[in-house]
Order: sequence, then C-alpha cells, then structure tokens
Amino acid sequence: MIRRLTLLTILFPAVVFSQSFPVNKVQETIDATIDEKQIFGAVISIGTKDSSYHFASGNMEIGDPYFIASVSKLYTSAVLFKLIDQGMLALEDSIKEYLTAQTMSGLHTYRGHDYSNNITVQHLVTNTSGLSDYFTQDNDHKTSLLDHLISVGDTSLTFDQIIRMTKQFPAKFPPGTEGKAHYADGNFQLLGQIIQTVTGTPMMKVYEEYIFTPLDLDKTYLYNNPSDTIPANFYYKADLLSIPQMMASFQADGGIVSTSEETLAFIKAHFGGRLHSKRFADMNTEWNNIYSPFQYGYGVMKFGVFGVPDMIGHAGANGAFAYYIPSEDLYISGTINQIDKPRLTYKLIAKILATVKN
Repeated sequence: MIRRLTLLTILFPAVVFSQSFPVNKVQETIDATIDEKQIFGAVISIGTKDSSYHFASGNMEIGDPYFIASVSKLYTSAVLFKLIDQGMLALEDSIKEYLTAQTMSGLHTYRGHDYSNNITVQHLVTNTSGLSDYFTQDNDHKTSLLDHLISVGDTSLTFDQIIRMTKQFPAKFPPGTEGKAHYADGNFQLLGQIIQTVTGTPMMKVYEEYIFTPLDLDKTYLYNNPSDTIPANFYYKADLLSIPQMMASFQADGGIVSTSEETLAFIKAHFGGRLHSKRFADMNTEWNNIYSPFQYGYGVMKFGVFGVPDMIGHAGANGAFAYYIPSEDLYISGTINQIDKPRLTYKLIAKILATVKN
C-alpha cells in the first residue's frame, strides 16, 4: 500500500546536521508546504537521542490521530520478531504450517508451476515471495483496487477475498529468487493470519499485548470499525477520500491508526531493540530493490538518494511515514494526508532535513 514516486522530479540538498535544533525554522518549513491545493495539513515528529519535537500545520493539530497505512507493516514485523524470540515460529518455516489448505491452494503459480508450498515466513516479511500486489496490480480491465477506491468509492474486503484477488494475478518470480523482491500487501495479510494462528488471538489484541500496552500508546489502535470517525481522512488531490470500509479491511498490512508522537515512540523502540531481540533491528543489511529509490529488507524499506542520508522505516500510500536515519541517529514520523503524488512526502522530508543542517 505504497505508491511509486518519480525520483527525477525531486531535488535533494546535501544535509549536514547541526547540534542545536531549529524549532522555529522547521515549523516555518512545514507551514510553507500547506498550499490548500495538494497539502492541506501535516503533522511531523522528529526525535533525536535525547529529545523529541512535534509540529503541525494547516488543518491538522499535534496529537491528531491518522491512518498510518503501510507504516503498519513495521508493527506487524515487530510482533513477528517477538514471536520468533519466544520460539513460536521461525523465519524458515513454510507458511503451509500455519495457513489453511483453502488459503494455500493455488496461492503462488509462476509459469504453470505451483510454488505455494515453497513460501516461507521470511519470504513474506522480506517481500521476496513473488506474489503480486492485490492493491496496486491492474486487473483485466487495466484498473487496480486503488483506482477503484479513487474513482468509484469505498468497498469492504475479507481476508479470503483479498487472497482470492492475489491468486487472480500471476506471480512475479519463484519464492526466494536471489536478488528479486516485489512489494505486495498480500504478504502482510498472510503474516497477520499466521500471527493470529500462532497466538490464537485477534490481530487487534496482539498489537495491544506486544506493542501498544508496553509502549503506553494510548491513541494507537487497529482500525476495525468503519463507523469510527476519529482518524483524519486523507485527500486525493483536492478531495477528501473517505474509505473507512477499506481501511478496516487492511488490518496487518495497513490498518493501524496513530499519531506522529506515538509513531515516533514506536520506531525508537523498534529500531532500538526494545520490543524484540536487537538482532532483528540490526538485520537490515540484506536489501533487495523494489523500485527506485526504494529497497526492502526484513519488514522495512530503505530510501536512498544522493544528498540525503539513508532512511530506513516505512511509508504509506496516504502520505504517512516513519523513518530512522542511522547515520545521524535521528527519527522522523508524520503524514501529509495526501494519496496523490507520493513524491510530496519526500520533498517535505528533504526540506525539513535541509532546515536542520548547519
């Protein structure tokens, strides 16, 4: 549930971080992006080793809950890693051990060969299963689910319906093909189902037990009630896009609601190894290209472009993001609440980072 962005349209200044944090200049930078044509509101949180800074502009305020979309995959990965720590499953396990025969039947077919039983937990969390993406893949009518939501409107999907949609699209490559990765939201739908099978607990309770409660995230929750109007709706161009049924359907691949402050607290804990073994936080050395300028590791994406320090974390199709910048030990999270032109998110991040330079 992340959209591709065209790198050629972005200019990134070189970034060198100062020791004092320019709060007023960062606020001015964020204010300047609110044009009420593409960006109507933004919330941003920035964390250093010892301090955190929170900003809002336009029609959003500090503390506003919003859909974090595919940033949810970081949370799903954190739960998975904790379960592995507890010996409840392993990365090398075949997913057929945890999923029904109905789910597994015809799940992965590539050039006439069924590779479904070759998919492991590791393939799912690293997006190396080869499965197609049910959310962005075009169907026979040359439209995707994302296109449908924008042009037609809201819809609701069950896990079984999402898996049926995934099966309708041909796989991209055999599971675990060296050097190959393909971003597919269905991978995390399957991980969510596996986690629920292993724990015997609904995903909402799993997140609460392993993440929300330990970190005191009072405003963070899994969205599962379409009548819930707490999260801020996001925009498609100048129009509000209200798709509560679909947001309730995403679950483990993109269904969490949070604030920029609480997302910041989570990524500090996640990358700091406070939710699971530190080895998982340090595991992100095996990167595969998904599309420029993104690579994918173990439940985490890497954004790398000349002039900006590498950022690891995740982003969502609606402008939500959560990144850690290892070279500077800096964290940044937030949203611009805009599903159109994902490059806008990275232009704002780049401007903020440039503002923090000497």
